[in-house]
Amino acid sequence: MTPVLIDLWQNRRMKKIAIAFLALFLLAACAPATELPIEIFTPTLPPSQVPATNTPMPAALWVSSAVPTNLFEITKSWNIPLTNDPALATQKLELSTASQGTLWIYALVAPFPTLTDEVDSQALVAAWQGNPTAPIAGHVILVAESTLEVFSALWGEPASGAVKVVPSQQILDSAWTHSDWAIIPFEEIQPEWKVIGVDGQSPIHKDFDANVYPLKVYFSLSSDSFALPESNRDPSKLATVILTGVTALVRATAATMEMKGVTYPADLIGDWLREADVTHISNEVTFDKDCPPPRSGYHNFILCSDPKYMDLLLDVGVDVVELTGDHLRDRGNTALLETLAIYKANHLPYYGGGTNDVEARQPVLMEVNGNKIAFMGCNGKRAAKYPKASATSPGPALCDYDFFGKQIDDLKAQGYLVIFTFQHEECYSATPCYTHEDAFRGVADAGATIVSGSQAHYPHIMEFRGDSLIHYGLGNLFFDQMTYILPSGEVIDETRREFYDRHVFYDGRYLGVELLTGILEDYSRPRPMTEAERTDFLSEYFYESGWKDAPQPTAIPLPTATLTPIALP
Repeated sequence: MTPVLIDLWQNRRMKKIAIAFLALFLLAACAPATELPIEIFTPTLPPSQVPATNTPMPAALWVSSAVPTNLFEITKSWNIPLTNDPALATQKLELSTASQGTLWIYALVAPFPTLTDEVDSQALVAAWQGNPTAPIAGHVILVAESTLEVFSALWGEPASGAVKVVPSQQILDSAWTHSDWAIIPFEEIQPEWKVIGVDGQSPIHKDFDANVYPLKVYFSLSSDSFALPESNRDPSKLATVILTGVTALVRATAATMEMKGVTYPADLIGDWLREADVTHISNEVTFDKDCPPPRSGYHNFILCSDPKYMDLLLDVGVDVVELTGDHLRDRGNTALLETLAIYKANHLPYYGGGTNDVEARQPVLMEVNGNKIAFMGCNGKRAAKYPKASATSPGPALCDYDFFGKQIDDLKAQGYLVIFTFQHEECYSATPCYTHEDAFRGVADAGATIVSGSQAHYPHIMEFRGDSLIHYGLGNLFFDQMTYILPSGEVIDETRREFYDRHVFYDGRYLGVELLTGILEDYSRPRPMTEAERTDFLSEYFYESGWKDAPQPTAIPLPTATLTPIALP
């Protein structure tokens, strides 16, 4: 009965309400409109059912199409929905007209076997606008869609045919196929690119100054609700390693040092070595307090150095010493052990050799500006006249490839980028001996990031293999080979040409190598190559390395040494 009673009561109540409304209506109809205020009855609703009159717009982010991929990826962690309509956005990420927001650095790049080292920004803008000059003329500039929008805002719309839009993941292959150049964000640099400086600045250099660099923009957020990175290039995450070839402070080199000073050999290239975060030296001989006075002449093959010559290594800022060399045991075990003690006393780590076979195989591990780098090496020469370290005697490490393959795996699992250097068979030609390819490529296939030959007195070619860079031989660093006599009797002077490879790492990644080049003079002191010498040298080596689209060399002769105080027999 109760439900029925409630219904009846509700019906009676509704009738009373209806009568009251009717009475009110009649009274209002009889009264003058201006004399009686009218109140409209509005039933009360719960707050959740009250229609909103000024509902705030739901949070939404609009991202400009100029924003590069890596910056866009950061926004995914913000937990805010995206909108394609900027009018509906409560937050906007877009190009900034002021120098504020996040600074984004771009790089001008070309396929690695490119001779150009630097261009002027005015020439680059002119090429964008359809008026290219050398060395840009003949090269289309490749860009991703977002990069096109960025530089169109800076330089205007590109001229027809001057610029080509390519998906970012296809730019590298397209550039190599068609010999084109590209503009890419700094974070997309990889080893097969050559980074070309603009107005004297390169983003892979330690002394890079973003204030005067033209290939940069700012992106800003319309509020400070979310954090943007300061830049896509953090100098504290950049590390450089210079690898060098043969050092042997003996014979004519040592004699010149005695006359002109111990640090004389580094007078002209020392700044390159000191500037690196890590400078590598492959010192092939021991320091021996009983070493006889140096004599010039290639007939002397029992090699040693006065311990005071250690000052040269300290002067160039050496950070790690490779001990895979052939002559470490020329003066016996005692001299080698004393040499190792000298390195330890100067806090210089060494690898590729040691007091016994266990120590000789130990890597040197470094963390440089957040980059974990491992140095490993061995002596791959098979002849018995090059003895290796054993359980009871010091010496260079034997190339046990199974052992080193497992060691590389372990180090990679720990986040290390492995640099593996060799002492191997010596060939007086640009192409290495056949045994090099099996050994060098095997180590690369095992996972080494960089494989480099420290044995070559005559510089060798290079190649990319998978994710690895192989440079089969860098040539000499501090060694007296102004010339060499081939078995045929021909005298060659290509032994004067030298590579110093500056490897660049960033935030745990390998970005690539810059090939620094020099020429030996005075039997002891290398100098930087002139532009003409460098062009010829790199042309030859890019071509010999199999990059057939590289400019072919013009074969200019090397200049006669200007300083020759010692005449070799």
